[in-house]
Amino acid sequence: MKLISGTALALFFSTTSVLAAGDGTCAKGKTLTEGTLTIATGNPAYYPWVMNDAPESGEGFEAAVAYAIADKMGFSQDKVTWVRTSFDEAIQPGAKNFDINMQQYSITPEREEMVDFSLPYYTSAMAVLTTQNVVDSGAEATLDGLKALKWGAVATTTAIPMLSDVIQPSDAPLLYNDNADVNAAIMAGQIDAALYDLPTALYLSAVVVENGALLGQFPPGQSESPDQFGILMEDGKLLKECVDAAISELTESGELAAIEAQWLSKATGVPVIE
Repeated sequence: MKLISGTALALFFSTTSVLAAGDGTCAKGKTLTEGTLTIATGNPAYYPWVMNDAPESGEGFEAAVAYAIADKMGFSQDKVTWVRTSFDEAIQPGAKNFDINMQQYSITPEREEMVDFSLPYYTSAMAVLTTQNVVDSGAEATLDGLKALKWGAVATTTAIPMLSDVIQPSDAPLLYNDNADVNAAIMAGQIDAALYDLPTALYLSAVVVENGALLGQFPPGQSESPDQFGILMEDGKLLKECVDAAISELTESGELAAIEAQWLSKATGVPVIE
């Protein structure tokens, strides 16, 4: 009997998995309700991940990705049901009231001991948090513009390599004990800017930092160890192979990148720093 190499076998299963996801057969018998995909999001769900707290509209990055994945798995929009869960509730081990859950879950080894994650659907970029006063004074979303700013950072964060290796500011960044101190320094005008992952920066600029603004975002590949978001599922869920196949197909076709450009670049108005 002729043996099949491990590489060829992996390719065979990868190809057949994508085909199964595409023709709608992969998910049969693997969802809570046959013929329906139940998707969970936060309560409430926030911009820019879900627009107007209405995931059923398909507007917002995660809402759009959810429907794209559902489509690849053979579920039309009317065959998708939305439910709400808290962030912490969903990540606990045990039975779930959803098939998949999208709430900006970073994939970590600790969490994978309790639940399953899909392949990443988003790799977080680093963004420049500042204030509208700094923007109005002429700060530009270019490397030359960033060099002239006064920077602050927590000494132990991944922002330090980005500052020293990529931005290379004219003045050494001021170092703080924690992010709360950094944010206070921005509001006090002691520093002009700090680096955060894009989701955190969006939240801080809208809720925490008075008169906060985002000057720009770096391409995800420029971060040393960027957060990667995965779709959360009940541990051991057979649906994982179907979800992974759908994400792979969306990634390879460029559809996932197009959705990200629409909702996380254009909708947020945060320019990409080249």
